Amino acid sequence: MEILFITHKYPPSIGGMEKQSFELTQGMKKHATVHLLCCDGKESKVRFFWLLKSRIREKLREHPGISILHFNDGLSAAFCSGANDFPTLIRSATLHGLDVVFPNTFFQRKILPRFRHFQSLIAVSQATAQACIERGLPPEKIVVIPNGVDHDIAFYEPEPAAHHAFLEKYGAVIDGKKILVLMGRPVLRKGFSWFLKSVFPALPADYQVLIIGPFRKKRPFSAFLLDLLPTGFRKQLELMFGMPSDEDTLRALLLKPELKERVRHLGRLPFSEIMQIMSVAHAFIMPNIPVEGDMEGFGLVCLEANLRGLPVFAANLEGIADAVQDQKNGSLIPTQDVEAWVKALDVLRKDPGYVRDFGALARQYVLENFGWKKMTAAYFRHFKSLRTSA
Repeated sequence: MEILFITHKYPPSIGGMEKQSFELTQGMKKHATVHLLCCDGKESKVRFFWLLKSRIREKLREHPGISILHFNDGLSAAFCSGANDFPTLIRSATLHGLDVVFPNTFFQRKILPRFRHFQSLIAVSQATAQACIERGLPPEKIVVIPNGVDHDIAFYEPEPAAHHAFLEKYGAVIDGKKILVLMGRPVLRKGFSWFLKSVFPALPADYQVLIIGPFRKKRPFSAFLLDLLPTGFRKQLELMFGMPSDEDTLRALLLKPELKERVRHLGRLPFSEIMQIMSVAHAFIMPNIPVEGDMEGFGLVCLEANLRGLPVFAANLEGIADAVQDQKNGSLIPTQDVEAWVKALDVLRKDPGYVRDFGALARQYVLENFGWKKMTAAYFRHFKSLRTSA
């Protein structure tokens, strides 16, 4: 079997979709002959999409044995979704969430319906699959294959010297504190500012929050230019390019006296330092809120936190519920229910052994049920079935 993978989400860019693309294409090499067309940062994405069809044709001339075109994100798939685009080949696409619900009238009416021409649509979660069906894509073409996670995270052992250097570098005071970790880009759906405004003030004073992820402490000039655009158009740009739509609110919250001493944004960190934080934290928090035209396709960061032995407290929303199974590797909490969140997090105070005991169970659950090899094997079995039925 020869497969051509096409995606604009790939390293060196960083993110859950990029990680999934890398692990899928590399892991599939054990099962099939793999060819790759990706946006690797050496050219603009505009040029990548402009030349995409011609580059696919060139790959097909070079490798006539290719029988499957797999588009690993919806935007790449959209550029080759016509009925007459590569009609002799099997076309499949992975849909992650936003590439289904993107709130653009032209996309929803003209582009998304063209995905019916694909032989297969792979959703990363049940929530993404349901979003496809609600928008008229054929259920019989949709299969759910959850993302994996890197098992090596579970066995990473931070060096004691590096641990002390980390604490000194960030002035982290952890003795006697309950450390809650938030991680990701500051976009509205992540619910960072909602959590800090609505839930965190109701928690005891010894609860502290560490936030990891890209963050600009000063408002850039580009943000002022965005303010000049019509609201609807600005929101579409923010969603399409993953712009930090919650950053302004988060920046203001971090300056409030009542939060300043209890909440710290550490910015983007290298892997080793993230592991240091996970080693001293008590819980990982994913307080997502519903945002029209956006969705969380999956909860990969929850699984990574589990592998470090952390219990996860997450909103029972969208694709997060595919990654977090209530009371197996975390607690699913009604989104935006302040009382429920406060009550759930109170277990860290009431039960001193909760982090150790539940964290160990969560770690084992993830090791047994999620993994990149497991995901890749599922894709391969599905590709085999597509060839059989073609």
